[in-house]
Formats: sequence, structure tokens, C-alpha cells
Amino acid sequence: MNRFNLPDVSFLEKDPQLIESDLLSYIQGKTDITLSNADPRRKFIQGLVLYIAQERNNLDYALKQNLLAYADGAFLDHSGEGALTPRLGDQAAVTTMELALEEDRVSVLIIEKGTRFLVGKNAFFATEETIAVPVGQHTVQIKAYCTEKGGVGNGYLPGEITMLVQPLAWVKRVRNVTISAGGVDVEEDDPYAERIRIAPESFSVAGPEGAYEYWAKRASQDIGDVKVWSPSEGTVDIRVLLKNGELPAQEILDKVLAACSDKENRPLTDKVIVSAPEQVPYDISAQYWVLASNVTVLDSIQQKVERAFQEYLNWQRSKMGRDIDLSELITRLKQAGAHRVAVDSIMFVGIEKYQVAKEENVVLSFGGLADE
Repeated sequence: MNRFNLPDVSFLEKDPQLIESDLLSYIQGKTDITLSNADPRRKFIQGLVLYIAQERNNLDYALKQNLLAYADGAFLDHSGEGALTPRLGDQAAVTTMELALEEDRVSVLIIEKGTRFLVGKNAFFATEETIAVPVGQHTVQIKAYCTEKGGVGNGYLPGEITMLVQPLAWVKRVRNVTISAGGVDVEEDDPYAERIRIAPESFSVAGPEGAYEYWAKRASQDIGDVKVWSPSEGTVDIRVLLKNGELPAQEILDKVLAACSDKENRPLTDKVIVSAPEQVPYDISAQYWVLASNVTVLDSIQQKVERAFQEYLNWQRSKMGRDIDLSELITRLKQAGAHRVAVDSIMFVGIEKYQVAKEENVVLSFGGLADE
């Protein structure tokens, strides 16, 4: 299966029957001998056919690894190297910790690099720099990164991280003031291939839309969609949406802003702002019926319909500028096995390129069995 909706290609014929037919035709043309199905020589050829088919499969795969639409794993890494676009590695979640200090402190407080905070049973966050807090300052904020990379440190709400592993003098309490976010695993093949595809846009320093999109996506592999537009002359507004339609935390927005504001990437006259998309709420009240003749597989159909419903919700919120069109929902439910679908909601809502749909009150109910 290739990416980018391109036509499928095959470099070699891999069907064993066609390979055998070609071999027999070649032998008959050279020797004028027709080998019957019971001929031992034909049995020998049939044994070779399976080996030839397997080797052609391997060669076809190897040749396709030179095409971005098919490349995967280490082959895709080599494609990225040629486009100056390395695969993004795993990253740790980050949050901003606030330390409240004693008012009667009489000396400078040194907060060492590696100061750790505990949340839950075994999730640790640690500072990555040493800072000195002068006398008279009663609070200090510092970034702390999860000690384990990946998504394990994501999603801790403000006030959830409150335990200092090693007590510090003059520190009376600690708490995170931002949602921990930004922890991701190694970039997967498909989003990586998409970044390689748009990499040529980054070669321009004149501020094209594609270049800003490239640099924004390079900030984190957790970013699912980026929209770039200019609301006024000299202003570049970048909206960022995470995978599965999640809104980005401030730490992610800061990383995107840093990547897109770098003087080597941004034209001197551009003012770059980065924010989350505006959410447009919508409701769904839907009911579906199943053919009475399918009653023996009703449970299976209901599971498929429910899964299709959840997939539609995720599809709708995972891309900015995607209009809310509930006819898409009806199509998906019918493809999943529903015979009839009724929707008692607004069927269409237009979405601007800097907005994203977000479901609020959604209900899918089973209406019963129906005759054709």
C-alpha cells in the first residue's frame, strides 16, 4: 500500500501461475517440447516457480524502497537523509514547576540541575539547568522534563505534581503550573514520509506557507496538522493541532514558535505567532436500524457501527478546516452495516482553515430491526 494516493506500481510479475506459464512457453519455444502436468520435468519447474516468485517479491520490495510512497524503516531514514530531514527521535514530556520559598530566607538558593519531582508511583520529572534564586524572591518557575521519554509523562494537570524527591532548604511547597505535554515516541513512518515530501519547501527563506508548515511539524512528531495563514500584512499566524484532535499545550506552542522564528527560517519582516485552532462545537443525535434478515449477526453489526461512529468523530476533529458534514457520518454507518440512518442535527457547518470541529453532545442509538 503506498502513500499520497498515488497509483500503485509493480516492478516485477509475482503471480506463480503466470511465471510458470512464461517458463513453459519459453521451454516450448526453444525445444518444441510440450510438458504435460505429470511430466517430472514440469514438476521440477513448478518447484522452481515458488522460489522465483519469492525472490521477485523480495526484489520488488527492494526496488519500491527507492520510492517515498513505499519506503519504510531504515530505507525511509536514508530517503530523509537525502532531503536533510532526519527522523524525529523520542522526546520527554515537559512541564513548568513553581517552587514557593520561605519569606524569611537569608541566602541565595541554588536549585541544581537534576532536581527531581515525583508524581504517581514511579513517574519522575527533573530540571535540566541550575538556577540561583536571589534573596527577596519568594517564588520561582523552572522547566522540568520527565525522566522517561515517550507519552508516559503527558497529561498531568496543574497542581498534580507536588512532591519534591530530595527536600531543599527554604522550599515550602512545589507544584506544576502547566499541563505536562510533549512526550512522544520515535516518529512513525507515515508522518515522517509526509515531512520528507514537503522538505523542499524548507529550502526557501522567502516565507512560503509550506516552509512554515515544515518547520512547525519538525518541532514535534505529536503534531497532526498545521495551518499557516496571514491575517494582516507581515503577520504569519500558525495554528497547530495534535494527533487525534488534541489541542497543544503551551510547551508545544513554544517549541513551534522557536522553530519557525529562527532567523535562518523566518524572513526578517515576518512576525510569527503560534496558537491552537479555534474549536467549533457541534452536536450529533443519530439513530440507526439494521435489516431484520441480519438478526443473527446483530451484535457484530452493532459493534462495527459503533466503531465507525467513533472513527468518524476522530476523523472530524483531526484536521483543521474540515467542514462538519454529517452525510459523511451516514455513509460510514451504512458501510459498517446499518440499513437506515436518521440524523436529527444540523447537517452542515462550514469551518474556516484556522478552526477545527469539536463534538460536544453526541448520541448514537439503535432503532431496531427494519425490513427492506
